[in-house]
Amino acid sequence: MKLTKNKKFQYCFFSILFFYIIFNGGNSELIIQINFLLSSCLFFFCLKDKNYRTQLNTFLIKNKLSIIFYILFLFYLAFQILPLPVSMLKFFSPEKYYYLNLLDYDFNFSSISLSVSSSFFQILNYISLITILFILKMIFYTETHKFRFYKFLSFIGFFSSIVAITFYLYGNPDIFIFKNSFYKDSSTGFFIYRVAFSIFLIFCFIASLEVLKNIEIKNNKSSKDDFFLKIYIRFFIIFITIGIITSFSRIGNFLLLLTILFYFINETLVQKPKSNSIKYLILIVIIFDILILGFYFGSNEIIERFYLLNEEFSYLSISEKNLSRFQIIKFSFYEFQNFFIFGYGSGGFEDLFKLKYNYSNTFFANHAHSDLIEFFGEFGLFGIILLFISLASQFKYFNFFKLECLLLIIYAFTILSFDFSLHIPLIQILFISFLYLNNKQFTQ
Repeated sequence: MKLTKNKKFQYCFFSILFFYIIFNGGNSELIIQINFLLSSCLFFFCLKDKNYRTQLNTFLIKNKLSIIFYILFLFYLAFQILPLPVSMLKFFSPEKYYYLNLLDYDFNFSSISLSVSSSFFQILNYISLITILFILKMIFYTETHKFRFYKFLSFIGFFSSIVAITFYLYGNPDIFIFKNSFYKDSSTGFFIYRVAFSIFLIFCFIASLEVLKNIEIKNNKSSKDDFFLKIYIRFFIIFITIGIITSFSRIGNFLLLLTILFYFINETLVQKPKSNSIKYLILIVIIFDILILGFYFGSNEIIERFYLLNEEFSYLSISEKNLSRFQIIKFSFYEFQNFFIFGYGSGGFEDLFKLKYNYSNTFFANHAHSDLIEFFGEFGLFGIILLFISLASQFKYFNFFKLECLLLIIYAFTILSFDFSLHIPLIQILFISFLYLNNKQFTQ
């Protein structure tokens, strides 16, 4: 098989994604630095090619407004970590100024951000995100490229599920750098948080279904390779489904149920394809879930997995006391009002919680359990406006009638409301990738 230049760059991109997956979705300061260097290197290597540069220039011209506001957003994040005269904090962060006075702060300068180091690494992460978007535009521009990306996700989702299920069956021991003991009774694989793991597998599940749909569309021209690919992908889907189910993440299982429902309706009422293989596969997944796993784990587990809000209002056991997730969300909302205009800095929630929660010596929380409230608190109104304008200018390219796009909206709304997975770098990349590969600019 001839390895073309384009394939080489795509496989390099897949290697970066694999690195994210292996190391907890890239959710650490060290991995953010490494991935920033890897994505930057790949970007500059791509720029050496004249055709890639032409494609990128076209993309930049078409999306000039969006990119300008995103760059302003990055500058704003940098402004949050700049040392300012303490007297200026009376305007930019009155709440921090108040606490600095209480602590008899001796220095003349301080930043808006409550955690300068965390905010700095988040800036690197947000730079990596736009870099990855540029890479996507340069090296993925045909339907063949798109489904190569989907096939990679299908395989890596299968691989991650196999690892997660194996760890789970052996009691989730900590192995080398992989910390599984945090959730002893759930599949998490290479991830620490089961919700992030399940959301990652949801994207792999969609990618697998799209590969099968693509093979069915070109059914008359399908080759022997396509025949075996269909078998592999169906096999992958079963294990990806098991991975999501055994994560016992209510959000992950809720989104799996919605995804299956939407695909079933699409295949039955909207598309009405000549082949019913996708529809039958979805039915097999449902039957497998209810009969096999229901028998193994118990019928109560099958039902309780979909009590979405029950998880968010349940209690987290910390030391000898309990703290509900709703209490954390409520605390985050009230504190956002204290940092309303300019925020408390990206990655600053943990320091905010330690500083201001009444029982911070007993409780600990490093995220708000609601991405929407946490983003508002981190960026403040000013930063949110810059980011919203950058994203809103892309709405004209958004294909609202495409199934994948509709599902992305549902995923984003659910995660922003009830979870923190959109703070995980890998999940951010997957959202960007799926949005790009399914918008009206793809292949243009």
